[in-house]
Amino acid sequence: MTKKTKDESIENTIPTLSEESSELGTIRINHSVIAGIVRLATQSVEGVVNVGTAGVVEGLTDFFSKKESERGVKVTETSDGGYEIEVRVVLEFGVDLAKTGVSIQETIRDQILSMTGNHARSIDVIIDDIKMDSPEKDEADDQWASDSTS
Repeated sequence: MTKKTKDESIENTIPTLSEESSELGTIRINHSVIAGIVRLATQSVEGVVNVGTAGVVEGLTDFFSKKESERGVKVTETSDGGYEIEVRVVLEFGVDLAKTGVSIQETIRDQILSMTGNHARSIDVIIDDIKMDSPEKDEADDQWASDSTS
């Protein structure tokens, strides 16, 4: 009989996640959940106007679509349990497109890892459009709305 050290006995008494999963079953995360994480993480990056298409009509169509790839995010799972992600975005006019793209990739990578424990193997960011945020248009719309309710 060999003598166990203190560290070996502690390691044997603390169950690891993989041991719990193998005893109780498996935990699978639906790709729509991963796509939701990607969408929210992307929208949190400064300079992102929209995830997916740019137009209002297309946005409504995307919202009611059941296919994730049609809503601007495509998720596939690799054989080793990681994710391959493609996200389509619309950015603000004037932002550094490359830096914003890298920021989107890093934010998605960090959120996927912290929320699922799995790695994103690849994160492809496709910039579909840029939009200029025109404050004059917003003010004109606000003025029109207030005039019509008076």
